[in-house]
Amino acid sequence: QVQLVESGGGLVQPGGSLRLSCEASGSIFSIGAMGWYRQAPGKERELVAYITSGGMTNYADSVKGRFTISRDNGKNTVYLQMSSLKLEDTAVYYCTVGGTFSGSYYPTYWGQGTQVTVSS
Repeated sequence: QVQLVESGGGLVQPGGSLRLSCEASGSIFSIGAMGWYRQAPGKERELVAYITSGGMTNYADSVKGRFTISRDNGKNTVYLQMSSLKLEDTAVYYCTVGGTFSGSYYPTYWGQGTQVTVSS
């Protein structure tokens, strides 16, 4: 089992920045790829970005050029740096641990989520 604890969410104005963090614990030897999902009110959960154990990254088109995912393997932590935030980025953001196959990411473990609200 892997436990994930997110932090860094909050309220920010449009155009602002936030950095989300997620620390993994438990059976951490099994950590492969890590990623972030989000779910806005009334919408389906969507993949925002993921990063492989080797550092390869993939982003949703809606966040390319604005968000950056990174990880610190020594700290078992993944980050999501969010810049130029828009109203439509408002959502609960979930940290995940999983794997990749044929270019797709498959989450196995989920965090509890952290709220990001973009509002003026």
